[in-house]
Amino acid sequence: MAEEHYLELSENPVQFEHASSVNNVFFDEANKQVFAVRSGGATGVVVKGPDDKSSVAFRMDDKGEVKCIKFSIGNKILAVQRTSKSVDFINFIPDYPHTEFSQECKTKNANILGFCWTNWNEIVFITDQGIEFYQVFPDKRSLKLLKSQSINVNWYQYCPETAVILLSTTVQGNILQPFAFRNGTMCKMSKFEIELPVVPKPAKLSLSERDIAMATMYGQLYVMYLKHHSRTANSPSAEVVLYHLSREGSCKKSHVLKLNTTGKFALNIVDNLVVVHHQSSQTSLIFDIKLKEPDCALNIHQPVLPARSIHPYRIPLSGPAVVPSQPPVPCQLYSSSWSVFQPDIIISASEGYLWYLQVKLPPTVNLLQDKGKLMDFLLRRRECKMVILSVCSQILEVGEKGSLPVVATVFDKLNQVYKDYLEAEQSYTQVRHPRSFLLPKVTRSDLPHVLCEFPPKRFQTRLGLCLVLVCGNTCNGFFQHYLYELVIKTLVQHNLFYMLHQFLQYHVLSDSKPLACLLLSLESTYPPAHQLSLDMLKRLSTANDEIIEVLLSKQQVLGALRFIRSVGGHDNASARKFLDAARQTGDQMLFYTVFRSFQQRNQRLRGSPAFNPGEHCEEHVAHFKQLFGEQALMKPSTV
Repeated sequence: MAEEHYLELSENPVQFEHASSVNNVFFDEANKQVFAVRSGGATGVVVKGPDDKSSVAFRMDDKGEVKCIKFSIGNKILAVQRTSKSVDFINFIPDYPHTEFSQECKTKNANILGFCWTNWNEIVFITDQGIEFYQVFPDKRSLKLLKSQSINVNWYQYCPETAVILLSTTVQGNILQPFAFRNGTMCKMSKFEIELPVVPKPAKLSLSERDIAMATMYGQLYVMYLKHHSRTANSPSAEVVLYHLSREGSCKKSHVLKLNTTGKFALNIVDNLVVVHHQSSQTSLIFDIKLKEPDCALNIHQPVLPARSIHPYRIPLSGPAVVPSQPPVPCQLYSSSWSVFQPDIIISASEGYLWYLQVKLPPTVNLLQDKGKLMDFLLRRRECKMVILSVCSQILEVGEKGSLPVVATVFDKLNQVYKDYLEAEQSYTQVRHPRSFLLPKVTRSDLPHVLCEFPPKRFQTRLGLCLVLVCGNTCNGFFQHYLYELVIKTLVQHNLFYMLHQFLQYHVLSDSKPLACLLLSLESTYPPAHQLSLDMLKRLSTANDEIIEVLLSKQQVLGALRFIRSVGGHDNASARKFLDAARQTGDQMLFYTVFRSFQQRNQRLRGSPAFNPGEHCEEHVAHFKQLFGEQALMKPSTV
């Protein structure tokens, strides 16, 4: 079924001229560029990249078969290897000489296995006898050797994300030596050994370049070893062994991914997930190293989901002979002609397509039955917001008593993400880069919509679910107000005012200013809500201003005056605010009482009943004179 395919190829692939007898295809993992080189470049080189800026076409002289071709960062300098002894360079910087220049490797009798650009003007030659780190001077058309290291090399891997080169050394090839590059420096990291399933006798090269890959997951660099079974082993299944490679300290074996089958495999990393492609079954498995199996030893992982094929893909026909109504041709998935590159690239050189592999999250909802584990999985994925909301809706629609613990578990996990996010946000200034996988995927305002869509007719379940969330560990301040709002509205909707009183009395619903305001808004439906709100604000002891505003808005001016006296705020109160409210009631005696009260305050504080100009009460003084006369204004206050 289509909905069970949780992997797919990108809808708009990079297209290039397919490989043929006259056209050679090369791929640069650093810039994600495909080079189509026709006739050694004499009849043209077409470079296709992820965007228009990285795509370019040019010609170059045919000086022999091209073994490797790559641009430096920003397409500034082109490097071409045609022999095992030297690399040629061509400037693509405007106003610089376009003439080729060449650099031979320094080590005598060494053969160049390949090269890697680590910066726009820094390049590393990897030879069978070591590595040579150069700085390129395009204006002088020359290179300067910065550093070199002699070491026996069988093959190498490069991770452009971290600028780390991994060299295979020793006769068996299973001692790996990493080097890190940054800002013109080369750092030798701790070497480590890959544990081979069987040690051959006599010793020979046993670790293949095809079985090693480097990639970053959750901000950490890993070396991935595809360990095939040995015929004498008790467990014949293959596995992927992950070694955590840090710039400081030793490289340690950290995770084992159980494949539970044998055959030919290929690895991708998509959205911090390890994707393992199995050619013979034409299916893929995904692993999340952050998910730990409860019944397994530490850091031993089973697939998160059952094996599934990549979603079928159709290639549209092109060319002059194509009939407009002719349907697209199905693409052969898991083809032997496919080449897989890190982190998420699949190339078919024979068809001329480069795809980015993508994870589709909606199918995972029904494939992963454990909702707690499902939430752990989804919360670490990009673009997971709508899927998480659909899971919330799904578990709420069940409406069974047994589902309440599941609901609580799901919301606890959402709450934990917010807690982690706030902690990361607070420490952001202390770290160089924010950890993207800690960022919240679901905003607080999304959840009330899901909760409010819960079928009203299932009142008991709806109320029970809310109380599970409110009374459990879920709220913790993040979703609290929204859940309280839903509880109160549910109770009011069913006229359960006695229960509402109890929830407030026994502090099932914790006091807060937003909750007090919500109670105020319900006064027209339930008049006692007004007093409940005032009581809550008074209990908070930090909401005196809000209480005054509420009382004045209800024209309870004397009540507001008594309250402000009771909390010791009368001396600093705004006389104008109280006089405005008293005058708006139209009650002349109320206005008289309030006016006299503030006159008395003025007399006590300043020895005069007059208002200061800064209090802006001139309008109210004039109104008092008009109502009660000049003599009444000067009469000593007795309020």
